[in-house]
Amino acid sequence: MSALTPKERMAIPAQAMPEQDAAVRRSNMDEVALGFTDEQARLEADRCFQCKNAPCIAGCPVRINIPGFIKAIAEGDNAKAIATIKESSLLPAVCGRVCPQESQCQAPCTVGKALKSVDQAVGIGRLERYVADWERENGLIEVPEVKPATGKKVGIVGTGPAGLTVAADIRREGHEVVLFEAFHKPGGVMIYGIPEFRLPKKIVQREIDTLTAMGCKLETNFVIGRTRKIEDLLEKDGFDALFVGTGAGLPRFMNIEGENLVGVYSANEYLTRSNLMRAYDKGNAYTPIFESRKVAVLGGGNVAMDAARTAVRLGADEVHLIYRRTEAEMPARVEEVHHAKQEGIVFHLLENAKRILSDERGWVAGIECLKYALGEPDDSGRRRPVEIPGSEFELEVDTVIVAIGNDSNPLIRQTTPGLETNKWGNIVVDENGKSSIDRVYAGGDIVLGAATVILAMGEGRRAAAAINEMLAGL
Repeated sequence: MSALTPKERMAIPAQAMPEQDAAVRRSNMDEVALGFTDEQARLEADRCFQCKNAPCIAGCPVRINIPGFIKAIAEGDNAKAIATIKESSLLPAVCGRVCPQESQCQAPCTVGKALKSVDQAVGIGRLERYVADWERENGLIEVPEVKPATGKKVGIVGTGPAGLTVAADIRREGHEVVLFEAFHKPGGVMIYGIPEFRLPKKIVQREIDTLTAMGCKLETNFVIGRTRKIEDLLEKDGFDALFVGTGAGLPRFMNIEGENLVGVYSANEYLTRSNLMRAYDKGNAYTPIFESRKVAVLGGGNVAMDAARTAVRLGADEVHLIYRRTEAEMPARVEEVHHAKQEGIVFHLLENAKRILSDERGWVAGIECLKYALGEPDDSGRRRPVEIPGSEFELEVDTVIVAIGNDSNPLIRQTTPGLETNKWGNIVVDENGKSSIDRVYAGGDIVLGAATVILAMGEGRRAAAAINEMLAGL
């Protein structure tokens, strides 16, 4: 690394991510962010102070050696950089794109603190994406080494980020691994939930291909709790341990008048139709999806942004995003909010739906909303939205997408006697990810509630270590 002083490093401007023009990308599903050039990556890496206490590592759920991989990029050694990342994370191309770095590793960055803005922190996520893409585009991805067969067999229920992480860590130890996926394609929320323009599916598929090359087996269209139950896998099918990573796939609704009208979607259904079933590819796919003209999206998280931005790309003339707090309280990533605004999505802040209006056919004709003000903080720490009496107004729309969050998938809970869950339906586990049932572990959104890819991976790594330790003692 060049011998720059901290002052000289701070003088290097944060590198802007190249991206598609907003007017062009509104009509395609191609990735919005285009990735750093080699020169940009070296400049961004040179901004890192290489702090001895490395606060960025503490902000990473899987504890990547962030100064180490950034130093390698600055020195032009991309191979060393990606090898450093992969000591801790097996999904760098995914995490570099979709993780909320601004609230995790970049939040405590010393450079950002010195410049008094997290936006000026070192672009850790962008550098992670850069080096992961470099590895893939140059055909340098290697299959991890697998130890000799142990005769032990582990089942992984769900192929989202937690399940894939556990599968890799357990397979490396020589255990047989079988992944069970309810859908016809593996990848979990990375496939059905996150749009192509944020996370190209070929990147997720590459990670799946690596697992199968390691010898992991994959069973799709296999619904645990229906096709087979947890106890069947343990008692009849010879599995020595199971990991449950079924995610948070049960959409919440607002329970307001009109939610059963034609033209009302949960964000889950809307995004699954578009992402997994390729409804946007009208020339080659036969998945039906309503051809909306005016869309209202209810919510302020990343899923709401994904739904709104997908609606734009599916041809909607107007997309209105309705959120009952202010932009400062929005849980969505700042980058996603910025991109949504660029793409012409209209934000209705401090407003919320009161009821959905019907035409004579029972189809959505509009939405009646209330205006809000912010009161005292609630349990989440955010100021509570308070209705303003008499502030009702109507908005003409033909589609409403409800994106106010998800609950844990209830099927395994309902079909597994003795499995302890909390009041939200999440599986209760100990510090090692072990559930109340012997040899059954869990992690990711089914434990945490709806969280992030990297948090799910962190849960998976911890559970995998405990499973490997348990199997070593059998």
